[in-house]
Amino acid sequence: MLSRFFDRKPEPTPGAAQSALSGPKFPRHSGAWDQLRKQLVAAPGLRVLDVGITSAANINLLTNLGHSVYLADFIQDSISGEWRLDKDSGGAQVWDMEGFANSSLKFAGRNFDIVLLWMALDYLPEPFLVPVVNGLYEAMVPGGKLLCVFNTKMTPDVAPHFRFHVTLTDLVEFQAAQPVRLQRALTNRNIERLFAQWSGLKQFLAKDGVSEAIITR
Repeated sequence: MLSRFFDRKPEPTPGAAQSALSGPKFPRHSGAWDQLRKQLVAAPGLRVLDVGITSAANINLLTNLGHSVYLADFIQDSISGEWRLDKDSGGAQVWDMEGFANSSLKFAGRNFDIVLLWMALDYLPEPFLVPVVNGLYEAMVPGGKLLCVFNTKMTPDVAPHFRFHVTLTDLVEFQAAQPVRLQRALTNRNIERLFAQWSGLKQFLAKDGVSEAIITR
């Protein structure tokens, strides 16, 4: 669900959110972030949705650049158990997807210019994948930019879940977050299909088992 709105003066990060992060931060070049960073520096006054555990670094940097920052954590929302219903007659899990969409994908009618989705799509349970992409499409302004990071290999037992912290350079800092099992490694063709209704897709060369994309609403 929409976690909180930060308007120029961020509030202290909740302790519960911080406890889900562990270990040092590791910087990594990000071509996708470098491109969005230039837009964020040049055009203050944008609405930015940052997906993941609360990052004080992200809030401070983005608000200092003059943007409004909203937070959401689709992974924690989807695995919380709140949306699990009784299993069907065949033993398959049934999900309250309408409830999830109403709670986590409406954003009180706000529309975003930038969405930092990071690696969320790789860790969502299967029923949540398409609804999250469609919900973000509806919640973004035409021409808005969405940044995604993807695992390029399906290694669920070893692929860590990260929180991403932005900087004023082309580097993004990775920090280990609460363990979540990897659900998928999307191929380029999978990504193109998933974002078929969007107006543009720019993919960046894979490095260290990770690829990036900027998708235009």
